[in-house]
Amino acid sequence: MKLKQIFSRDMTILVLGQVISLFGNAIVRFALPLYLLRETNSPSLFGVVTACSFLPMVVFSFLGGGIADRVNKRNIMVALDFATSLLMVGLALALEVLPLVPLLIGVLMLLYGISGAYQPSVQASLPLLVPEEGLVQANALVNMVSTLAGLLGPVVGGVLFGAFGVYPIVLVSALCFFASAVMECFLRIPHNGRPRTDSPLRTVKGDLAESWRFMGREKPNFLRVTLLLALFNLVLSAAIIVGIPIMVVQLLHGSDTQLGLTQGALG
Repeated sequence: MKLKQIFSRDMTILVLGQVISLFGNAIVRFALPLYLLRETNSPSLFGVVTACSFLPMVVFSFLGGGIADRVNKRNIMVALDFATSLLMVGLALALEVLPLVPLLIGVLMLLYGISGAYQPSVQASLPLLVPEEGLVQANALVNMVSTLAGLLGPVVGGVLFGAFGVYPIVLVSALCFFASAVMECFLRIPHNGRPRTDSPLRTVKGDLAESWRFMGREKPNFLRVTLLLALFNLVLSAAIIVGIPIMVVQLLHGSDTQLGLTQGALG
């Protein structure tokens, strides 16, 4: 399929919004834990804050799919990007006022939770924006943007943190999320959401039960692979996400740029 058929007006806006939003998210999620580690010099606190940050992503990833089925996907993306922009502005104002550890735990939990709720809306928008024969390429494009953000975000974040500190990163990320939200306001995504026949909690519970039945009975191999990947992530990702920054910063006395390059290379 020709690229120009995939890059329609709305698909282009969606991808550009993803580039701005995901890179802003990746940079600030790299910089804030590093700032905590530099300020407290405590590996234990660094590990606790990182662990707490991931919990909302797990929860909201489940909820995000059910919400995206029933609410206009453009509105979800716009609202979450505007909310993240306001969160970054609030963080910049509160850094010297509130206790650092609970502040960063709360902000990182919100960032990861927003990210978990955001991505299902993006993925669910693709079948509505590109023809069926271009869906594989569109999915690959969106995933490529996410992967590049994970690879380059720590590198850019390390360079910026080492050169300017945490405040400029927080403010620039606020501008990134704001720009992404404004851009997404011009998206035209057809909305044919499923009707709401029950309370939101029961609806999400029913969606999750239906998904579990589908994986357990109709696609058992998919469930096995998912559980295997979860096991790898449980063991290896924790060592990489928590252990590597502590080794580079405290044992090897590396710079922020060196840590960013290390994280990017690992990605």
